Amino acid sequence: MSKTNNQAAIVGIGQTEFSKDSGRSEQQLAAEAVIAACEDAGINPEEIDGCITYTIDNSDEVDLLRSVGCKELNYTVRLPQGGAANAATLYHAKNAVESGVCDVVVIWRAMNERSQYRFGQPTVSISPDANGSTFIEWCFPFGAQTPASWEALSCGQYLSKYGVTSEDLGNIAVLMRKHAATNPNAWFYNQPITLDDHQNSRWIVKPWLRLLDCCQESDGGVAIIVARMDKAKDLKQKPARLLAAQYSFLFNHEIISDFYEGDLTGLPFSERVTEKLIEDAGIAPKDTDVAMIYDNFTPQVLRQLEGFGYCGPGEAKDYIADGNMELDGKTPLSPNGGLIGEGYIHGMNNITEAVRQIRGTAANQVQNVETAFVASGVAGAILGK
Repeated sequence: MSKTNNQAAIVGIGQTEFSKDSGRSEQQLAAEAVIAACEDAGINPEEIDGCITYTIDNSDEVDLLRSVGCKELNYTVRLPQGGAANAATLYHAKNAVESGVCDVVVIWRAMNERSQYRFGQPTVSISPDANGSTFIEWCFPFGAQTPASWEALSCGQYLSKYGVTSEDLGNIAVLMRKHAATNPNAWFYNQPITLDDHQNSRWIVKPWLRLLDCCQESDGGVAIIVARMDKAKDLKQKPARLLAAQYSFLFNHEIISDFYEGDLTGLPFSERVTEKLIEDAGIAPKDTDVAMIYDNFTPQVLRQLEGFGYCGPGEAKDYIADGNMELDGKTPLSPNGGLIGEGYIHGMNNITEAVRQIRGTAANQVQNVETAFVASGVAGAILGK
């Protein structure tokens, strides 16, 4: 573990509005988010010397950083596997600043996934490239052409084995929309749903996923500034220390569909990440005060709760039904409404919410938050004061 003064911390967060038609380019959204994060931290963009984003982000590093006033980059990296990169960005940023390679790293993700293209619809390219694995080539010819169909391939075995019903999944959607309904930044602000609403929503992939089991397609941008504690102490905001950040790409893991995994009822990569986090931070994800679990689809929440050790195999549906993840429960889940309720910027808005919870400034602030957990399947991070 790093010495306190060398430890990485999130010192600034920025985001645009989350909409269905931003009316501007993805690079503009990214630039607005980066500038907002710098202003939040009290950092001049000239000080940024490292940057991290996803392999599939459409904005070029140099174009973006030139437009916000950055002078020189010592380090750039793009991370694979779509939204799984979410918490993994923190792992790279943490190592970059703690090693001294960088002083100030910016992480960003910006998307016009509703107005410019449809992220939930079939993609037109099935040519293998360096931007991801070959799962699309295995899925597309057999009719699995959307994220929902890939998720259904992955979650079906789990749902069958443990008798998870559509109503069980609906409880997750209702909870996320309940939290979003009292978050003014959420697209579904003031729009809670009932279990009947969930059950009456149309099937997307029968018999597993209804429309309200799916996250949104959103336009928007999010940026995060990471620096060491020796710099953080002189900045505007209370830092959210990165107590631990880890990820694990096991040899047989395949993005979303997990084509090569023999047993799809568990998430061995999440279990491995949990072991590493406990070793680094001395605290388990289940013992943190807030859980920000990547919720692109409702079954992902159940499987990650078990993979990250919140409960045993097959117990997650009851763990949620028993109220453990309400705002006043044992471990509140995504008080911002998550990706289902607030917006889907590939999970980055779950990190900014974790930071607000640590600062004590969230719209749905949980009482006495000392630590928060951010998870995206193959990666996880524990934040603390």
